[in-house]
Amino acid sequence: MAELSTLLPRAGGVYVFLREAYGDAAAFVFGWLYVLVTTPTAVASLATVFAEFLLNLLGIPAGVTTVQLIAIAAIIILTFANVLGAQVGAAVSEVTTLVKVTALEAIILGAFLLGHGNLSHLTEGGAVQGGGLARAVAAVIWTYDGWIAVSMIAGEVVAPERLMKRIIIVGMLIIVTLYIGANLAYLYMMPVSVMAQQKEAIARTVMTAIAGPAGGVLIMLAIMTSVFGALNGNLLAKPRVAYAMARDGLTFSFLGRIHPRWSTPWAALLIQGVVGIIMVLVLRDFDTLTTYFVVVEWAALIFAVGAVFVLRRKMAEAPRPFRTPVYPWVPLFFLLGTVIGLSAIVWGQIQVGNFSPIYGLGIAAAGFPVYHLWKRFQPTPGGSPR
Repeated sequence: MAELSTLLPRAGGVYVFLREAYGDAAAFVFGWLYVLVTTPTAVASLATVFAEFLLNLLGIPAGVTTVQLIAIAAIIILTFANVLGAQVGAAVSEVTTLVKVTALEAIILGAFLLGHGNLSHLTEGGAVQGGGLARAVAAVIWTYDGWIAVSMIAGEVVAPERLMKRIIIVGMLIIVTLYIGANLAYLYMMPVSVMAQQKEAIARTVMTAIAGPAGGVLIMLAIMTSVFGALNGNLLAKPRVAYAMARDGLTFSFLGRIHPRWSTPWAALLIQGVVGIIMVLVLRDFDTLTTYFVVVEWAALIFAVGAVFVLRRKMAEAPRPFRTPVYPWVPLFFLLGTVIGLSAIVWGQIQVGNFSPIYGLGIAAAGFPVYHLWKRFQPTPGGSPR
C-alpha cells in the first residue's frame, strides 16, 4: 500500500487506487460500500464496545438499550468534533494514540518483569470452535487496517511522495511489534484455556494480577481511550472516500461540500454518523457488527492490493518513490492470506447462524447495477440523462 500511496497521493486512498486500476465502476462500488457498510459499521462496532467497556468499568449491567444510548452519544460527540475541524480530530487521535502505546508497553513490561507467568503457556493448544475462530480472525484482520485510513488522507500530507512510505511502513512495524508483544504477555500470564473463559477484557485481568485492582482499572481506562481514539480515527479519515467520489462525479455532489468555516467534509461526516447510529440500533451485537464489515472491507482490499500488479503495467513509466520489496511475492502472500482469513470468517459465522457477512457481500454486488443506473440517469453536458 505504501507503493500505491506514493504513486497516487490523493484524498480517497483505496478509492483512488481502484479507479486508476479498474475504472469508475470498481471505484463507485468501493465508495458505495464505505458509505453504506464498512465505515458506519466500523463506527458502530467501536462505539458499542466502548459503551460495553464503560459500563463494565462502572459495574453497571450492560443492557442493550443502555449500550446503544452510550454508543450513539459517542458517535454524535466525535462526529461534531470532526466537523469542527481536522485539527480537533487529529488532536484527539494524538492523545489517544499516546495512551494506547503507553498502555501496551506497560502490559508487555509488567508481564515479563513483574508478572508470575509461565513460558509453557505459549506452547499450549486447545480446541477452537468455528464461530470462535471466525471472531478471532475478524478481530485480528481489523486490528491491522489502520494503513487504509492513512492512505485516505495522503492528499492532505505535505510531501506525500516522501512521507507516506515512512508513515505506513514505520507505523505498521510499531503496531505489529506492540500487538505481538502484548499477546505474548497475555499468553505468558494466562493459558489459552483460561483466557477463553474470561468475561472481561484480558488486559484488565492481566494488569490486575500484576499491579492489583488499581492497575486493572487504569488499563481499562486506557483501553477505553484507545477504542475512543479508533472511533475518532474512522470518523476523521474515512468520510474522505465519499468526498473524493463526489469530487469525481460518482455520487451526490453535496457529499463533496466543504464547510465554509471549518474546511471539513461536513455532509459526508454527518451522513456516515447517522448511518453508524442506524447500525448500532439494527445490528446491536459487537461480533455481528465486526464480521459484517470486516469481510466486505477486506474483500475490497484484495482488489486494492491487486492494483499493484495492474498499475505496474498501466503506469509502468510513472515515478514510484517506493516500490514493494520482493515483488510479486509480498502482495501475492497478502492476497493468499486474506482469502484464507475471510473464508474462515464466513464459514465460522455460517456455522453459528450469523449470515451478516453474506448480506454485506450481497450489498457489495448490488453496487454494480446501482452504478450503471447512476450513470444512466446522470445528465449529459446538454442537460438530459444519458
